[in-house]
Amino acid sequence: MLSLLLASFVTFFVAIDPVAMAPMFTTMTTRMTPQWRRKMAFKSIAIATGILLAFAFGGAWLLEQIHVSIDAFRIAGGLLLFLIAVDMLFEKRSERREERAEQVAQHQAQHPEAQDDISVFPLAIPLISGPGAIASIMLFFAQHEDIASRGVILLGVGANLALCLIAFLMAAPLSKIMGETVASMLTRIFGILLAALAAQFVVDGIRNVFGIAAAAG
Repeated sequence: MLSLLLASFVTFFVAIDPVAMAPMFTTMTTRMTPQWRRKMAFKSIAIATGILLAFAFGGAWLLEQIHVSIDAFRIAGGLLLFLIAVDMLFEKRSERREERAEQVAQHQAQHPEAQDDISVFPLAIPLISGPGAIASIMLFFAQHEDIASRGVILLGVGANLALCLIAFLMAAPLSKIMGETVASMLTRIFGILLAALAAQFVVDGIRNVFGIAAAAG
């Protein structure tokens, strides 16, 4: 169970990337009131939690409806996570997120009287519950069907969502303390770990597919 907890925590830490959330949230909410910033923080986490739970418990049904096997999704999801890991290693993902944050900040500057609701987009989707997080939770739930294992997986997800909320509520001081060097270092370390986990997903999917084919033959 401990290994599953660590695997889920690391995977969702990389997919959600709470480390990068503090500076992005600071950029997007610079011109907002403190009360509105807190509202956006709690609301975005609540929406992202709902989205991830929906895909966790309804993902298998969705795949069945579109006639996609778990192993096919495991291979596709592994490849998607591997691309995210490569983006993290070369910081392309961070650049895109920063550009999105700057666009929101520019809109706020042009309309200073408006308190825009950024909880759904871009906070909940795609920054928190993006394709990587959705694919990850569906993959983990497909591999572990017992209640105890799924509880451990949800604990790993919940820990990362809690870190995101802390990053939002303490965005300004965290951005100053952490700095770009530490954030970049953590991003690359966890990017390497995610690449390894993604490769394992692909290997497991291919092994199962060829195992089934061999048994059928």
